[in-house]
Amino acid sequence: MLGLADVSVSSWVCVDSRSLLVFALVFLLMAEYLRNRRPSGFPPGPWTFPLVGNMFSLDMNKAHEGMTKLAEKYGNVYSLKMGPSWTLVLNGLEAVQEGLVTKGDILADRPLLPLHTDVLPKLGILFTNGHMWKQQRRFALFTLKYLGLGKRSLEPSIVDEFIYLSKEIDNHKGKPFNPHLLINNAVSNIICSLVFGHRFEYSDVKFQRLMKLFDIAAKLEGSIWSQLYNAFPMLMKRLPGPHHTLHKIYDEMLQFLKAEINKHKEDWDPSEPKDFIDCYLNEIQRTNTDDGAGTGFHEENLMMCSYDLFGAGTETTSTTLRWALLYMAKFTDIQEKVQAEIDRVIGQSRQPTMEDRANMPYTDAVIHEIQRMGNVVPLSLPHVTNKELQLGGYTVPKGTTVIPNLTSVLFDKNEWETPFTFNPGHFLNKEGKFVKRAAFIPFSAGKRVCLGENLARMELFLFFTSFMQRYTFSMPPGVKPNLQPRTGLSLSPYQYEICATLREV
Repeated sequence: MLGLADVSVSSWVCVDSRSLLVFALVFLLMAEYLRNRRPSGFPPGPWTFPLVGNMFSLDMNKAHEGMTKLAEKYGNVYSLKMGPSWTLVLNGLEAVQEGLVTKGDILADRPLLPLHTDVLPKLGILFTNGHMWKQQRRFALFTLKYLGLGKRSLEPSIVDEFIYLSKEIDNHKGKPFNPHLLINNAVSNIICSLVFGHRFEYSDVKFQRLMKLFDIAAKLEGSIWSQLYNAFPMLMKRLPGPHHTLHKIYDEMLQFLKAEINKHKEDWDPSEPKDFIDCYLNEIQRTNTDDGAGTGFHEENLMMCSYDLFGAGTETTSTTLRWALLYMAKFTDIQEKVQAEIDRVIGQSRQPTMEDRANMPYTDAVIHEIQRMGNVVPLSLPHVTNKELQLGGYTVPKGTTVIPNLTSVLFDKNEWETPFTFNPGHFLNKEGKFVKRAAFIPFSAGKRVCLGENLARMELFLFFTSFMQRYTFSMPPGVKPNLQPRTGLSLSPYQYEICATLREV
C-alpha cells in the first residue's frame, strides 16, 4: 500500500508534469509569436500563420496576381513570411527601380535555394554571388559576343533555323498541330549552336526528351512543393513528392551536359575555338596548372554555366513565341496588319533581317505587346540583400529575400492606357512610330538583368516576322484560343493545336 508521503509525491509529480507541459506550450507559442513579429521599421503585410507564414494564404497557381492585389492594401513595398523567412515584395515601377537599379549593388545577390543547392553545384551564373558571379557572367558575356551575340553574324543562324522549322510545319499541310516542341527545339538550337557548336534535329529522341523535361521542371519550380522544400528542406527531403522528380530532372540534364563536354574534349583544338565550351576549355587551360579549383574556371563550373545558358536561352523565348501564335490567332485583324507591313517593307522575295525592324514599327509594337501580355516571368528571380538598406522608406535587414513583382509593372493602370487589353498602341505614338516605355521590363532590370536579352530580342523579331511572312495562323474549327496561363516558374500557354496556312501573296 502507498503511504501518505507516497501519495503526496505522486500528486506533486503529476501536477508538476502538467505545469511543465503548460509552460512548454506557452513558451513555444510565445517564441512563435516573437518569430512571426515583423522587425522594427520593417514593411507591413498580411497576418502570418505559425510555422508556414503566408505560404498557404497565397494561391501559388496565381501568386503574381495575389501579390499584386496585396499591394493595394499594404503599399508597393510590403512583407510576407514564406515559411521561417521574411520576404519583401516590390510592386510598381518606382519601387522596382529603386530596388534593382538605384540600390542594385545591395540587391545584386541571389538567395541560396535548397531545392537547387541540394543537387546542383553552387556554381554557374544564375544563382551564384560575389566574385564568382561577376567572373562567370563577365566571361560568358565576352565569349557570347565573340561568338556573334548581338551581331549581324548571328542572324543567318536564326533565319536558317526557321527554314528547318518551316519544313516541319509545312508537313502538316494546314491541318492542326501542336507547335510546342517544334518551337522549343528551334529556339533551343540557337543557344545550342553558341554553347555546343551544333544544332539538334527535330527527330532527335534524346533532345526531345530534354525539351519535355524542361517543361516539367518549369512547372514544378513554381509549385507549392518547391516553396515547401526551400522553407523546410530537412523535412521535405524525407517526405515523398514531386520535388524528388525535380531533382532527378536536374541530374539527367547535368548528365546530358557532361556528355557534350566530354565530346568536345575528344577533338578540342585550342587554336580554333568554335563555341562556348571550346572557349571555356581554353580558359581553363590558360588560367590553371592543376584542376582549376582556385581560379573558378574548371569543368564543373563549365557544366553549370552551360546549364544556365542552355536553360535561360530556351524557355522564355520559346514560351513567348507560343504566346505570339495564340494572340495572332485570336486577334486576326492585328495579324493582318502585321502581314501588310511585312509585305510592304520586306516582301516575299527575301528573308527578314534586324535592319528591317526600324522600318516596321507596328510589328515591333506587336512583339512588345505579346511580351507584356504574355508576362512570361511574372516575379522575375528572387534577390537577397547583402547588407541592411532603406527601401521604400522601410529598414530592410541583411539577408532578406526580395521579389520584384514584374506583373505589377507590366499591368500597372498608371503606366498603360489599357493594361488588361492586348493593344499594340501602347508602343506607338500618334504618328505611328515605335516608342519605348519605361514600364516595359520583361527582362527585369539592374545588375541581374537577363544575360540573353539581346539574343532574345533578335530571336523574337526574326522568328515572329518569318512566321507572319510565310503563314496565316488560325485555331482549328470550333476551337477558341485559351489565353489563360499555365503557371510554373514561367507563365506559359496550355498545350494547344493551331493551323498554319501558307500565305498566297
